[in-house]
Amino acid sequence: MDVNRLHKEVSYKAVASSGPGGQHANKVATKVLLEWNAVQSQAFTPIEHQRLLSKLDNRFTKEGILQLSCQDSRSQSSNKELVFKRFLRILNETLVVQKLRKKRTTPRSVKRKRLNDKKKHSEKKENRRFKY
Repeated sequence: MDVNRLHKEVSYKAVASSGPGGQHANKVATKVLLEWNAVQSQAFTPIEHQRLLSKLDNRFTKEGILQLSCQDSRSQSSNKELVFKRFLRILNETLVVQKLRKKRTTPRSVKRKRLNDKKKHSEKKENRRFKY
């Protein structure tokens, strides 16, 4: 993943934040929208690119654009930084390859011990029974 190239591929748009805020919120565009075209991105290897497209499929628009927004801060610049950090975190989490789970088998000695214990227990119960 080439972060410098990602910086160039990402586009930002500033809009007015939603929610209360009075005069300041009504006249200042502090919410930042990040848009990234995943289909045309050149910042990844082909394998990484394919993994991103398949894993993040439900987050893309029909055109293959990933959209994120941030309005946590009252500052446009800090919202821009926050949304880019969130974007990088999503990409990094997506690119992590999970290890395949190995199915474990129970060792023969453990099976043998369990069967022996069952046998001893049943013999103990059998010996308590009244015989004619």
